[in-house]
Amino acid sequence: MARRRFDAGIIGLGMALAPHALALRELRERVRVRAVWSPVAEERQRASRDWGFPAVSEAAAILEDPAIDVLLLLTPPGARRTYVEAAAAAGKQLLVEKPLARDLAEARELVSCCERAGVTLGVVLQQRFREAVRRLRELVVAERTGALVAAHLQLPWWRPQDYYEHGGRGRRGQYGSGVLAGQAIHALDLLGWIAGPVREVVALAATTRLHRIEVEDFVAAGLLFANGAPGGILATTAERPGFSEALHVVFERVTAVLEGARLRLHWRDGREERYGESVPTGAGERPMDFPYRWHRALLADFLDALEEGRPPAVPGREALRVHALIDALLAAAREGRRVPVPCP
Repeated sequence: MARRRFDAGIIGLGMALAPHALALRELRERVRVRAVWSPVAEERQRASRDWGFPAVSEAAAILEDPAIDVLLLLTPPGARRTYVEAAAAAGKQLLVEKPLARDLAEARELVSCCERAGVTLGVVLQQRFREAVRRLRELVVAERTGALVAAHLQLPWWRPQDYYEHGGRGRRGQYGSGVLAGQAIHALDLLGWIAGPVREVVALAATTRLHRIEVEDFVAAGLLFANGAPGGILATTAERPGFSEALHVVFERVTAVLEGARLRLHWRDGREERYGESVPTGAGERPMDFPYRWHRALLADFLDALEEGRPPAVPGREALRVHALIDALLAAAREGRRVPVPCP
């Protein structure tokens, strides 16, 4: 049976475009890019020159085109709400870059907007498609790991000052926060997906002397998971030259260590298993230095979901969980007290 071919538009043509463009190129039999737009003329020209995408002079040419049924929204979160509302009203299915919004309240509004319109909303949290992550998730779902005992996450990344001077990445009004929403959001999403929901947090957030920005570039936090297990987080973009993130999850029957795209399983009976591979993860000065195949897998799943009438692997409502955790961490740091994680 022939598969449906979708027609897509892209709004937002900055740094995040490249892995999506590579994924779209491989999936060209299933999706065709009809038009792209950015408010920056140079980005429109680059998208046409480098990727062969037809650029249009205004966003309305995409939002009002009935032939376009899928919108990839790659703008910063502070410049997103109007496009989501217009696309949902036009009946377009939406795949939106992380973070979904600047805070939990705004993210809830976008999810509700799409649900009211009856359109699909997917969020680009592509690390769920890493082989190592999916293997560990399978073990958790199959209840082979036993109960959670403890978990801790380290994200010792580096971003130079000029990274924050483009696209408003260093401004609170554009992204809502710094290292939490900009970099650690993927690892925080995996933390919740593997270890389970967090009930309560305490935190310290700061901006180091290495960056002149409005948002945090260093966060240390303590966690209490829903089952009472303790946990911790240390995330920064001030650790030059940048090192792979590592998530350690201790279960009753196994200790799992996710380091970048690699997984080590240390079973209580002495067995050891390894999955995944050593690849760049964008931890240093080159933020997009990572394989695009995870984007390809996420996009393919999104298209499958539209064709099969099911939710995508990372629907908008599920992405609210990581936004709830980020909001709680920032509130705990700001108020100097324990803060419960709000219901997403």
